[in-house]
Amino acid sequence: PGLVMPWTAGDAAKHNKKATGKSAKQWAEVANSVLAKTGNDARAIRAANAVIARRHYGLDTVKH
Repeated sequence: PGLVMPWTAGDAAKHNKKATGKSAKQWAEVANSVLAKTGNDARAIRAANAVIARRHYGLDTVKH
């Protein structure tokens, strides 16, 4: 059996108040991806929070 990923979009708000709706789903995807690669819960949460912060502050778009 595959590895069960611990976080869902429903968990996002516990770790980041800006993570709602689509961003909550993205938060869970990032957190689970980093956890799978590193095995480090804290690092996974930090990475997911960083993605949401960039998205929230409009830093996730490429400026030309």
